[in-house]
Amino acid sequence: MSELTLTKTRLFEGVWEGVLTCDGDGNYQPQLEVMHLQETVPGVEVIEKPEERLWVVRVPVPPAAIADGVQTFVIRDARTREVLDSFALLSGDVLSYDIRSEIALLREELDLLKRAFRRHCLETM
Repeated sequence: MSELTLTKTRLFEGVWEGVLTCDGDGNYQPQLEVMHLQETVPGVEVIEKPEERLWVVRVPVPPAAIADGVQTFVIRDARTREVLDSFALLSGDVLSYDIRSEIALLREELDLLKRAFRRHCLETM
């Protein structure tokens, strides 16, 4: 049995790209499928690089999948249904609950408290 490893390289211009390697003997030919909302994503490319013993995987993000919320894409082996990797797109109101937003709010509140404390110290002297 061959063991597949899929490693993300980038997400650029609406195309997720990764490198697929296979630990095993023989002439393995991968069959991948990408799922989004339990539908198969069309246009997935698996480009063999035999001299490097790997495949370049390209997954186009369908424009219809770009929407508010979290959109998750699952990349799996079509034969075994084993999940090799996944990626998610976040947009819209869901980002307001992001931890980075919370940290920014905390920083603003801390700055407000520092100014109020300094003003209090100057007034009581």
